[in-house]
Amino acid sequence: MPQTPAPGDFATTCRIGTRGSDLALWQAHTIQRLLGELGTVAELEIIKTKGDKIDDVPLAKLEGKGFFTKELEDALLARRVDLAVHSLKDLSTEMPDGLALVAMVGREDPREMLLVRREAVDQARLARGEALPLKDAARLGTSAARRQAQVKLLRPDVQIVDLRGNVPTRVNRLREGRYDAILLACAGLKRLELDLSDLFTLPLDPAVFVPAPAQGMLGLQCRDEETWKRTIARLDCTEAARAVRAERDLLCRLQGGCQLPFGVNITGGGAQWTLEAFLARDIEDRAPLRLSLTGADPESLAEKAWPQLAAHRGL
Repeated sequence: MPQTPAPGDFATTCRIGTRGSDLALWQAHTIQRLLGELGTVAELEIIKTKGDKIDDVPLAKLEGKGFFTKELEDALLARRVDLAVHSLKDLSTEMPDGLALVAMVGREDPREMLLVRREAVDQARLARGEALPLKDAARLGTSAARRQAQVKLLRPDVQIVDLRGNVPTRVNRLREGRYDAILLACAGLKRLELDLSDLFTLPLDPAVFVPAPAQGMLGLQCRDEETWKRTIARLDCTEAARAVRAERDLLCRLQGGCQLPFGVNITGGGAQWTLEAFLARDIEDRAPLRLSLTGADPESLAEKAWPQLAAHRGL
């Protein structure tokens, strides 16, 4: 077996830890290619996480945090890999000692996508421009607390049914008729270039249905030492990363993870930025907080939003 580099040793190949789903591999191969363009050779190591192993329990009912990241972080700390590629929305804001979030890369469309079996589309609701144009009492698949809380607010009649699995699996379960509709991140669908022509698809405006903090962004995590940090940091997308850092800062202050029904999305550029936020006490909250703010930069918007978010959370 090859000897694991000791602290400070130079490794000729950057070992990338990744989950094994189609989307995770797309993300890891993308980073592998980008590192190659910087002259760094990288190889992949697939690591199975708790979230991959337990796919029949709603996320909101799993105990702890880091369902899709802990095993990758453990591999970094054990020096089995040098870099972990995450969907940043899955990565806790609480970083283990010895690890650092070194770069944010390539934010894709952060919106939510509603996918519907065509026979379940309510044409009258669609014509009225409703956010969820589904037939009465439709069965909608999602396990995310944030999505459940917003669906219950917009369409109390809709039946929410647990949905887990990777992106292609979820889409296939919709096609099989287990659900009338499902909600997925636009980013994953775009990256995988799935053929959805047999389904009705509708991207949801963040002003109506708020995405998860950092949705669509990749996060690159490594040990907090110099061996790879400088090279990896060159991949950071500075402007988009400003917005995501502000989103994650609010999540951190709220002491939240995937069980917290919280969404925030900051978009813009230059001196014109918009923040959309949603916070419920739980998925049954019928008086959640909804914010829509504008400002000169992501950081000031987060500061402006914080007092109301803190008050609603009881902090």
